[in-house]
Amino acid sequence: MANEEDDPVVQEIDVYLAKSLAEKLYLFQYPVRPASMTYDDIPHLSAKIKPKQQKVELEMAIDTLNPNYCRSKGEQIALNVDGACTDETSTYSSKLMDKQTFCSSQTTSSTSRYAAALYRQGELHLTPLHGILQLRPSFSYLDKADAKHREREAANEAGDSSQDEAEEDVKQITVRFSRPESEQARQRRVQSYEFLQKKHAEEPWVHLRYHGLRDSRSEHERQYLLCQGSSGVGNTELGKSPSEYLLMLMPPSQEEEKDKPVAPSNVLSMAQLRTLPLADQIKILMKNVKVMPFANLMSLLGPSVDSVAVLRGIQKVAMLVQGNWVVKSDILYPKDSSSPHSGVPAEVLCRGRDFVMWKFTQSRWVVRKEVAAVTKLCAEDVKDFLEHMAVVRVSRGWEFLLPHDGEFIKKHPDVVQRQRMLWTGIQAKLEKVYNLVKETTPKKPDGQSGPAGLVPGDQRVQVAKSRAQQNHTLLGQELQRRKEQARASAVLPGVRIKEEPLSDEGEDEEEQAAEGGEPMDTLPSGGLQSRLTNGLPAAWAAGGDSFNGHPTPGCASTPVAQELRAFVEATFQRQFVLTLSELKRLFNLHLASLPPGHTLFSGISDRMLQDTVLAAGCKQILVPFPPQTAASPDEQKVFALWESGDMSDQVRQSLLLGGVPAGLWPLGDPECSCSSDFPALAHSEHSVCCQTGRRCQLFEPKSGSQVPGGPAA
Repeated sequence: MANEEDDPVVQEIDVYLAKSLAEKLYLFQYPVRPASMTYDDIPHLSAKIKPKQQKVELEMAIDTLNPNYCRSKGEQIALNVDGACTDETSTYSSKLMDKQTFCSSQTTSSTSRYAAALYRQGELHLTPLHGILQLRPSFSYLDKADAKHREREAANEAGDSSQDEAEEDVKQITVRFSRPESEQARQRRVQSYEFLQKKHAEEPWVHLRYHGLRDSRSEHERQYLLCQGSSGVGNTELGKSPSEYLLMLMPPSQEEEKDKPVAPSNVLSMAQLRTLPLADQIKILMKNVKVMPFANLMSLLGPSVDSVAVLRGIQKVAMLVQGNWVVKSDILYPKDSSSPHSGVPAEVLCRGRDFVMWKFTQSRWVVRKEVAAVTKLCAEDVKDFLEHMAVVRVSRGWEFLLPHDGEFIKKHPDVVQRQRMLWTGIQAKLEKVYNLVKETTPKKPDGQSGPAGLVPGDQRVQVAKSRAQQNHTLLGQELQRRKEQARASAVLPGVRIKEEPLSDEGEDEEEQAAEGGEPMDTLPSGGLQSRLTNGLPAAWAAGGDSFNGHPTPGCASTPVAQELRAFVEATFQRQFVLTLSELKRLFNLHLASLPPGHTLFSGISDRMLQDTVLAAGCKQILVPFPPQTAASPDEQKVFALWESGDMSDQVRQSLLLGGVPAGLWPLGDPECSCSSDFPALAHSEHSVCCQTGRRCQLFEPKSGSQVPGGPAA
């Protein structure tokens, strides 16, 4: 109350809102001239306006009799603009620059805060402004002078070059039909500066008549600045509370939001990014960065984000290449998109980019011409693929963009194993589509570069034998160590276990298996007393200890053996005959569908997989491949379901024996080393020896047996 008493109200003024000129009232400003030097007394020759653009042009006379006016300069300018001849289109008809043009520009796009006030007889009348314009001198006459000068020069050159009008030579004209405009192209064209200028030029000028400040018409128009009917009737806007009145007089500012710079559509700030779900954050970051180490991704997402959740999300949008994450091709090229260079559909682009990514999983260097030759894509598309994940090196090719991240590989072996299985499936698809030849040469270390050379067959055999011997020694040492650990943990005090060495026969066969010669028995278990029991040496099959560093397939004590046995049985129940190559492919797909950290990711060797197949009631079939076959060793190993426990076991076994006549069982050949226990018999043409490749099987009736579908022997 004390403040109000110290600041008493001196006078109350009624405020009125006039609307008669609300849509026609403009405020003109002349920023290049001081307020003391007005244009009120200068003659205005013409005026015109474009209402939609709020663009005004005024022509004002120049006092040519003023002592400060340079007449020679005025004549020179008029001559340059109009030339020697004068007509109705001339800018300066008096051959003297006797006028100047003022062109307007908008100062603000929103005039809702501004009004013109008129105070009369103790009343304040406010009229909202429709526009605020600044007028500056226009120098468009200089453009006309330049155009005239160029026309005169062109005319002089044409007159000097030839005085005679020669007949023009016939020229070939190429007709091109424009393609239909897409929606994106139309939007870009509409937003272009050229289109906006053309649209502004299309609006016609509205010519006006200028009335001076003291003209009677001006005095009449100024009366509309006063509110008609000062009693307040009809001014319902002011019949409101003080707060509503202030809100109408000073509306909330929206200009700042409109003038705020808008980021491009493909740019997202980190503050906006962190408001999105984690999966969307990972997808947006990988789509923009293309290649990123896992540590950098975690630093961008923030310290509070769970790394396990990030690992789960990154595998949905990216693939692991040399320990770094590269965005998947289908993220960059959606289903209905196409190449901007060649128009190739997204499916072909994704396949070509996957090939480039797979090449980088094999080596740090890729040659662009080799990629283009395989994928059959244009050079621009291949260059886009490589620029996403590599950098070009002069005379060497394209090198992967980031260094090998061995720390991530050591820290997350389960994720690495899962990604390796996915790459195996992608490699199989690429080999099928592009007719690639499987690489049999040993993989070079990451530090090496250059094209891979051809290795002779003898050298590959020697390398394979040396590796087999080394692995055999290491596996033997590991086997002995595990036996000692199991014996130390299982033996009770005071109890001794008798140790018996393995037979020489078993050791010989173990060496033979390490060198690659692994004969399999395809005969029924009751027909022969062979040294192999279901494809395994008798010494191994009889013992309960592990061999080759893995537990025996019959031992179901470990979760790994149980899971592997279940997969094999389920697979052979669906497909009765499989090659080892196809079985490994199905197993890799099965691994890819398992969650990270599953027991099967501990490492399953080919030997353990084959032993599990044989222990699950299957047999290996000896298929006679020609000597010059292109099939790999894994494709030549064929396994079939032998015993499933149903009524069709005997019929299936008869068919798998190669069409054995009813009531006949196979016997051996004395000249073949794989059948030394049998009497001498002549050769037959029903089977092939498992070692020598000769036909060495004969069939004779087995007494006392009955074959389904055949007579008794």
